[in-house]
Amino acid sequence: MTEIRSADAIIDFCLAPLGLDGGGAAEREVRHRMAHVIKTYQARIPQPVAVDFNAMPPLVINEAAHGYE
Repeated sequence: MTEIRSADAIIDFCLAPLGLDGGGAAEREVRHRMAHVIKTYQARIPQPVAVDFNAMPPLVINEAAHGYE
């Protein structure tokens, strides 16, 4: 997998496992907030931000412990 540099591509990759339809107000708000965080971070550091998800350990969420919603 190659590095992902654009804020929209990072957000799409992160939200893909949720299988969202793209039409909900909550999803639009999450995308707006994530874009703000990523773009603010990218603006404050001197080098471009890229995310290589292959270098990250997997994260497993115990839905039974945290709720299924």
